[in-house]
Amino acid sequence: MKKPLVIDPTVLTRLAGLPKDQRIACQLAIFGLLEIFGRPHLHTGLSIRKLGPSLFECRGTIHLRILFQDLPGQLLICFIGDHDEVKQVLRDGRFR
Repeated sequence: MKKPLVIDPTVLTRLAGLPKDQRIACQLAIFGLLEIFGRPHLHTGLSIRKLGPSLFECRGTIHLRILFQDLPGQLLICFIGDHDEVKQVLRDGRFR
């Protein structure tokens, strides 16, 4: 499945503020999504998990998770945070 990748501006800001090693790992994970999303046998490296009808999570680093939405015309990278931040965002119902 090949879809355009769209990255929310808040994610870009968060990426820019990360230490270089974490930023690179998250960028590689994001770009890896384009190649493997929709091919379940390849998901293991990024630990992609479905969180809702169109909401997914993958591993950016050992501590950071990337939330993305599988929308009809694009993959939208909508949030990067640690486990606690992701839980809070999900509780708030920010992405559905």
